[in-house]
Amino acid sequence: MTSHLVALCFDAHDPLRLARFWAGVLGWEMTEDPQDGITLLPSDDTGFRIRFLPSQEQKTGQNQMHFDLTSTSLEDQQQTVEKAIGLGARHIDIGQGPDEDHVVLADPEGNEFCVIGPDNQFLADCGFIGALASDGSQEVGYFWSKALGWPLVWDQDQETAIRSPHGGPKITWGGPPLMPKTGKERLHFDLAPPADGDQQAEVDRLISLGATRIDIGQGEVSWVVMADPDGHEFCVLTPR
Repeated sequence: MTSHLVALCFDAHDPLRLARFWAGVLGWEMTEDPQDGITLLPSDDTGFRIRFLPSQEQKTGQNQMHFDLTSTSLEDQQQTVEKAIGLGARHIDIGQGPDEDHVVLADPEGNEFCVIGPDNQFLADCGFIGALASDGSQEVGYFWSKALGWPLVWDQDQETAIRSPHGGPKITWGGPPLMPKTGKERLHFDLAPPADGDQQAEVDRLISLGATRIDIGQGEVSWVVMADPDGHEFCVLTPR
């Protein structure tokens, strides 16, 4: 039995504003939950929610993860870019070349994302969120494959990618060189134990795969904060 990826969580200075931005870009429904903060519910086969949690942490450096949004044509790509900018995004330069077929943007709080060109074959069979592109090692790709029970769909030159058997976005890791970790991640995964499992058993299983328990000052909470083999945080929730 494996963990279930419940949500991708964004730390946000203004969770409502950021949720409204991404709801507008993705066309997902926004809901408020006293326990979960502000949540977007997927309208496609993405398979996980997006949560926006209040935080006063300042952004330092590039995020470890970002969305790659797909396009069906150059016109579609441009429409997505214009829509995002109209909602509060901006163009940014992270060192991409002038001939790149993707457009790099930042959301209203500076979180990077890309709008990919229509000729990208790697994401051709994916939905609008084509991938959650991550900085990470081959080892961490193997870890998450085992943690979630998602098969590897790419494993070459230390680059890895996994995808749920039910479809949805790929999660990719670009291999070395890795970016230096500059503090608490602004994006992290929330996992739930298997339906018939318990939190401690799942924590023990993840530790056996290479994760560690960590303290980020969370205090007495019902979830367990952990780090994957590359040191990136995630949470294991209590069963509901």
